[in-house]
Amino acid sequence: MTEEALHVFIEGVLNYFRHTADKGVKVGSPYLAEDVEPIMHDFTGIIGVSGPYKGSVYFSAPKVLLTHLLLALGEVDTSAENILDLVGEVANTISGNARKAFGSEFLISVPVMIEGAINKMYTPKHTRCFVIPVFWKSYSATVVVCLEH
Repeated sequence: MTEEALHVFIEGVLNYFRHTADKGVKVGSPYLAEDVEPIMHDFTGIIGVSGPYKGSVYFSAPKVLLTHLLLALGEVDTSAENILDLVGEVANTISGNARKAFGSEFLISVPVMIEGAINKMYTPKHTRCFVIPVFWKSYSATVVVCLEH
């Protein structure tokens, strides 16, 4: 994956958090996940990708970040169901922004949402995964982009 392609996903993260009352999101330096599994949090949204790119995009965040994000978006219902919806929405929005940049052949699935930290990510063999650390308020989240072209 090129640096330009990775930047598309970074912009997707920044664009999503610009819709909140607290726009102070920061993105850390992306890194290649080779020998270490990325940190996966309490809730994860997963988008499958097909077309010229194949693989998946993950957005994983702790419950406390997602709860505060719901509140920042004006939602007072912070139930587990709404948190699951939110983590899927963030993953979908990040991937949807990438679809705009890469064209209509960049096909994305509906989000799969998981409650509970996942122990293992399932990615195509020989796919390089990039981790994008996300910092909002005093919390951290993770975007993982595993795509082969």
